[in-house]
Amino acid sequence: VSLQELMQSKFRANRTAITEFILLGLVETPGLRPVVFVVFFFAYLVTVGGNLSILAAIFIEPKLHTPMYFFLGNLSVLDVGCITVTVPSMLAHLLSNKHTIPYGACLIQLFFFHLLVGVDCFLLTAMAYDRFLAICQPLTYSTRMSQTVQRILVAVSWALAFTNALTHTVAIATLNFCGPNVINHFYCDLPQLFQLSCSSTQLNELLLFAVGFIMAGTPLALIITSYAHVAAAVLRIRSTEGRKKAFSTCGSHLTVVAIFYGSGIFNYMRLGSAKLSDKDKGVGVFNTVINPMLNPIIYSLRNPDVQGALWRVLKGMPSLA
Repeated sequence: VSLQELMQSKFRANRTAITEFILLGLVETPGLRPVVFVVFFFAYLVTVGGNLSILAAIFIEPKLHTPMYFFLGNLSVLDVGCITVTVPSMLAHLLSNKHTIPYGACLIQLFFFHLLVGVDCFLLTAMAYDRFLAICQPLTYSTRMSQTVQRILVAVSWALAFTNALTHTVAIATLNFCGPNVINHFYCDLPQLFQLSCSSTQLNELLLFAVGFIMAGTPLALIITSYAHVAAAVLRIRSTEGRKKAFSTCGSHLTVVAIFYGSGIFNYMRLGSAKLSDKDKGVGVFNTVINPMLNPIIYSLRNPDVQGALWRVLKGMPSLA
């Protein structure tokens, strides 16, 4: 057997060596698993219940049939999807001794996670644009933010996020995994898979940085620009009550944007670090559990219309309007 044949045989073996990954999860101590299961099962129920309640409130309350709440309803759907992609599988692993995930299932989880997070990113931009038009261009708001425009913005958000998620999934599928298959996390994500690859990930990391800069940096720049104009317009309002009302409609959105981008930058802009630590698990919990759970609270906390609609949903009462 020639040396070339041996090398080709070894290469083929390497490409098919890893058929599944082992997810270490949040805790490795068996005694803590029941506690973690209860906490995250409760968090999952609260998140899904909270976001579905927001959806129901928007659906039944005519006062909330506005562009801002149309986008918020879509955001609630994304939050339910994001936590469902990661947490149920983690809960299943906590209940069983089997902590493996097939290679194909890992890539599917990666794709849907990045798809939903990507749409989230663009929807937050659409919401900032909506606030800009409502406050800075109130006379043309109804025509510039018509139902057709709203649907186009949502459709474009899904299309761009789909392209982004597919790009990263195809790129990771070209890597070879022939060595360790233990992922120190509770779901499959790019930084953890990069570390396990036995082929060079330099191009993949460059792709993540470049595409991330465009797909996240551009929306962030648009959000900042929108709110710079909003702030200037609000400061020109003479009445204190008027200023307070204008800022209160933007405060919730800005809080969500800060949390979303803060955790995202921490997670993906540290790819050069030699070893991913347990801090990354904490950021993962923030991205997939805490963020979706906080959004309904943030958006309803200082909004009497949403609070009233939610109260009627919980009591099973019809809308007052």
